Amino acid sequence: MKTIILIIPILLMACAGTPKGLEPVTGFDATRYTGKWYEIARLKNIFEDGLDHITAEYNLNNDGGLNVTNSGRNIETGVREYAYGKAFFKESPDIGSLKVSFFGPFYGGYHIIELDKDKYRYVMIAGSDRSYLWILAREPTLDEAVLKRLIARADQLGFKTEELIYPAQ
Repeated sequence: MKTIILIIPILLMACAGTPKGLEPVTGFDATRYTGKWYEIARLKNIFEDGLDHITAEYNLNNDGGLNVTNSGRNIETGVREYAYGKAFFKESPDIGSLKVSFFGPFYGGYHIIELDKDKYRYVMIAGSDRSYLWILAREPTLDEAVLKRLIARADQLGFKTEELIYPAQ
């Protein structure tokens, strides 16, 4: 039993780890990151199956982390669904590497690997491994040239970009 208790924290931290070969952005500013983001593209995940018009909203929390509200419209019912979570910086707040939880003590990785540092208009996020990828933007659409560049970069980094999903906004 003692072994299991010792292994659980290690497994939970591994779930929030940065995929090998990926570097989170530096010079990150959480205050500028707050607000609403629209999902432009993603790799398939069970959390967003059957949803479109997907957004993520981030707000600063008093404990130094971020409150997260993800939402999307259920394609079948038309009803908006919500998920609430918290994110905490894994290292320094100026490094875009966080652990995020929507399910109590269980955390996943949230690693910002591309960011428009000038105006915070778009971002590309990796999860704990290369099966999780999101491209978000401040507007419901993203300039085609920027999107192509981000997809090419994701492909270079080993993501299965041919499997990207582009939800309706």
